[in-house]
Amino acid sequence: MEPISSPIFQGISPEELQCMLECFHMRKQHFFAEETIYSFYQQKDTIGILSAGTALIERIDEKGNRTILERLECGGVFGEILIFENTAEDQVSVVAESACDVWFMRSDQLTKRCEKACAHHSRMVENMFRLVAEKATALSERVEVLSRRSIREKLLCYFQLQTYRRNSNTFSLPFSLSALADYISTDRSAMMRELKKLREEGLVQLDGRAVTLHNRL
Repeated sequence: MEPISSPIFQGISPEELQCMLECFHMRKQHFFAEETIYSFYQQKDTIGILSAGTALIERIDEKGNRTILERLECGGVFGEILIFENTAEDQVSVVAESACDVWFMRSDQLTKRCEKACAHHSRMVENMFRLVAEKATALSERVEVLSRRSIREKLLCYFQLQTYRRNSNTFSLPFSLSALADYISTDRSAMMRELKKLREEGLVQLDGRAVTLHNRL
């Protein structure tokens, strides 16, 4: 069975991972681009681990408006246990951005007591708590972006957060400009007009997905 590189398996040897794949009855599934991988409404008892490709966690409200909550890369983990309660009852799903391979396991494998008291099981639970904390931080950053009143302020706040995270004024957008508009919850055309103004003012430089944020803010 192929190795899986993911933060949830940090500190777990390949041999231990092999035992876990068999003990947890983990199954692998392939998805094509734009195919729905997971529904938070229908699959609450399942955790998914992305072993190839990229995916988006997106929310569709009752009016059909899409908001991107998170972008998942290889090794990314998703499931009901890792997302806050959807009190608005919007449709929240994981959708393949590119062709994906995903390993699925039951979420109770994390919460139930291990009969053999395996050290690697305890380590995986610790890793999961760390992931929850990291996602809470990411949510805090998202709230900071969305709390800004104008599209310009949202863009600059998002760009600044990216430069702080990478300790560099230049970074690569994790998704397309259309997806960025969905991420900051704004109209794409209006966002593109604001980006044009930022470029003309010399505040932002764009080259494809490469963004350079200049210091004159």
